[in-house]
This record gives sequence, structure tokens and C-alpha cells, in this order.
Amino acid sequence: MKERLEALRVEALQELQQVDSPQQLNDLRVKYLGKKGALTEILRGMGGLSAEERPIIGQVANDVRAAIEGVIDEKQNAFLAAETENRLRAETIDVTLPGKALPTGAVHPLNKVAEEIEDVFVGLGYSIAEGPEVETDYFNFEALNLPKNHPARDMQDSFYITEDILMRTHTSPVQVRTMQQMNGKPIKVICPGKVYRRDDDDATHSFMFNQIEGLVVGPNIRMSDLKGTLLQFVQQMFGEQAQIRLRPSFFPFTEPSAEVDVTCVQCGGHGCRMCKQTGWLEILGCGMVHPRVLEMGGYDPKEVSGFAFGMGVERIALLKYGIDDIRHFYTNDQRFLSQFARM
Repeated sequence: MKERLEALRVEALQELQQVDSPQQLNDLRVKYLGKKGALTEILRGMGGLSAEERPIIGQVANDVRAAIEGVIDEKQNAFLAAETENRLRAETIDVTLPGKALPTGAVHPLNKVAEEIEDVFVGLGYSIAEGPEVETDYFNFEALNLPKNHPARDMQDSFYITEDILMRTHTSPVQVRTMQQMNGKPIKVICPGKVYRRDDDDATHSFMFNQIEGLVVGPNIRMSDLKGTLLQFVQQMFGEQAQIRLRPSFFPFTEPSAEVDVTCVQCGGHGCRMCKQTGWLEILGCGMVHPRVLEMGGYDPKEVSGFAFGMGVERIALLKYGIDDIRHFYTNDQRFLSQFARM
């Protein structure tokens, strides 16, 4: 049996020296060391040996196994090293080449403009107040001097959910809620958010748009304070050369009321197609808070006064960037939106 083991060692080592692939190496390992391999087959005859011969043959068998396993491990490591070398060579990266730029997004122009407007008023000492987009008829209309069946409600055709619940048509309800929460204390807030009206979609209208309103309430608040605030706002948004004018108007919740125009951002007030040769562009509405609205908010109109204003974010963005169609903001066209990544 000892001679058979030595012959097996020689045969196995000779075959292993000629191995040239991992698969061939594995086949030889099974052939000589597997459960049905040649070494196992020889060792099955150990049962017929004497007690003196078994340890000697066992030692020889272990030496043969160790010799074969040693060559197999050596070959296996060589194959792994060669594979690693080939992969490194094939996957080499030239670090001197310019990198691939990753596409980056940009803030949506409406969010960008809304944040700029908020920054202006926060810099003027205003706080930001928010409220629900699904409102009650009371806060959306009645508390703003628009009782049921008031004809001015026709100016804001609404989405009603029930008889007394609707999607808010402006952010003015936030002003009323703020007044009621402040319990007669001075107020200086802006109210940004989405509003909803049953408008047909076209170049200048949408059933959903963004609005920012402002409210100041306190002793001795005057129309001149309102005008100075709005002038400061437009000059920070459109440049120091921008001027404003106030035209008399009507809003149920302010008295007196005014529409505010800014000098045309395209022609600087000289007259062009954009401003229809007038030199002015309308941007927002404003006025002194109606005494009835102050009362509904918990204030005494004999002790305090206030002003309010409201603007559409889309309107400001159209003017600021010279865009001619409001629908561009909502179509998710990357050719349009990517322009603002460079601004």
C-alpha cells in the first residue's frame, strides 16, 4: 500500500504541473482528493493492515495528501493573482482625463422668486405666516367683509367642497387667522401659499397659482407707509431704477384700495409692446385694511389701522424673467427649467 501511495503522489504532482486553468485544477483535486478520489480509494484497504502497519501507512497517506494540497493551493493562488492582474490592467482608469460632470438640478423659478420675495420682507422685519389651503367660507370671505351673496364674490369663482368648505381663493384668510391669534397686538407678516380659482388656463391665468400677501396692523399706520414699503420691495426685485404708481381700485377688504404698477422692466418706462406703450406694468393690489375687517380680527379701528397687499408669484416671475406664458412654469419642460440653473 505504501508503494501505491508513493506512486499516487508522483502521478498527481506530474499532472498538477501541467495544469493551465482553474477548472482543470479543480477537476484534479476531485480526482485525487475527492470523496471518490484515488487517495480515498487506497485508504479503504487500511482495514486489512496489522496494528503495527496502520500508523506507518496513515503517516504516508497524510504526507501524500499534504503534498498534493500544497501544489493545488500554490496553483490556485497563482491563478487568482493572474486574474487580479488582468482585471487591474483591463479596468485601469486614466486619472488625467477630465471627469464626467454629474447633472445637477436647480430651484424651480417659482420657488426661487417666492424665496426672493420672502427674503425682501423678512429683511424689512416681517414674519412668515401660513394657513390651510382648504378653508371655511367664514375665513375666506365673511371675515374679509364679503358676506354671503355679496356681488364681489363673483371676482373669485371658487372650488367649493361643501356649502361652507372650499379651496381658498387667496391667502387673505391667513391674515384673519393671524389677527385673531395676536389678540390686539401689532402685526407685520407675509402669507405665502397656493390658491385656487376656477379660471381657464391661458397665457396669463391658471386655476392654481402662488400668492404672497402682506399685512401690517398697529397704531398710526398710514398709506405712505404702504407706498414706501412697496417701493422698497420693487427696487430690490427689479433694480434701484424701478418706480411705482398707485391707481385707485376696489377691494372689499381694504379702503381705500389701489392697484400698483411698476415701471416696465423691458423698456424702463419709455413704452414698448410689453407695456402697451404705457411704460407701466401692473404687479399687485393693496390698500388700507377695512375697519370691518379689523373688527372681525379683534382690533378696534379707532385705536389701530393697517395696510395689506397681495401679489401673484407667477406674475412677478413673468416680469422678472421676461416670460410670456404662465403655463411654462407647470409643463415640466427641462429645456425651460434648465435655464434657471445658470442664474
